[in-house]
Amino acid sequence: MTRQIVAMGGGGFSVESDNVLLDEYIIRQAGTENPQVCFLPTASGDAQEYVTSFYSAFGRFTCRPSHLSLFALPTRDIEGFLLDKHVVYVGGGNTRSLLALWREWGIDAILRKAWERGVVLAGISSGAVCWYEQGLSDYFPGEFNVLGCLGILPGSFCPHYDSEPQRPPVYRDLVARGELPPGIAAEDRVALHYVDTALHAVVASRPGALAWRVSKDGDGCREERLDPRYLGA
Repeated sequence: MTRQIVAMGGGGFSVESDNVLLDEYIIRQAGTENPQVCFLPTASGDAQEYVTSFYSAFGRFTCRPSHLSLFALPTRDIEGFLLDKHVVYVGGGNTRSLLALWREWGIDAILRKAWERGVVLAGISSGAVCWYEQGLSDYFPGEFNVLGCLGILPGSFCPHYDSEPQRPPVYRDLVARGELPPGIAAEDRVALHYVDTALHAVVASRPGALAWRVSKDGDGCREERLDPRYLGA
């Protein structure tokens, strides 16, 4: 089985309803016609407007959309429900709350099993941070903290590297001090596509969007620019 994760720094249906490039890219990785795509809105508290936006957006594609709410379960067999999908797409919100609920319900173990079986895992913001060993998270308002995550992907991750100006200096400082492992920071509308645990491709839904490898370098840190492939070209 090809094990895949697509982690987005920002973008997708929730923030650019008129630009479907990233969402189309994720669907294509399923490698099948009319794939089953399941949305997990856990990080938003299963916000109904978020779920509605998902169905509205993915109803435009040739796919079978569904969602999993942990507050209104569609079935007792959560594992069977998720393992039956081709794509699991995780929304943004509070990463700490997301992970706490997943661990309580065993979703973390189910998603790892899904990944091992070839289900494409994808997500935006919190839904991207969650796959890594650690991430930079704003689960408390107005501050950033190091957060231990699922550890499917190695290293750390920082989303919204261009749209939230306070993120880059905090992320660089934490990596420089060794409080976060080396990792990747992604601007909005950039997606990192992993095959197994190796970075396979960097793509974007707008020209000029960037991602960066950030690593410790002596007492400081080093940023290596990653130029995505623009999906609209």
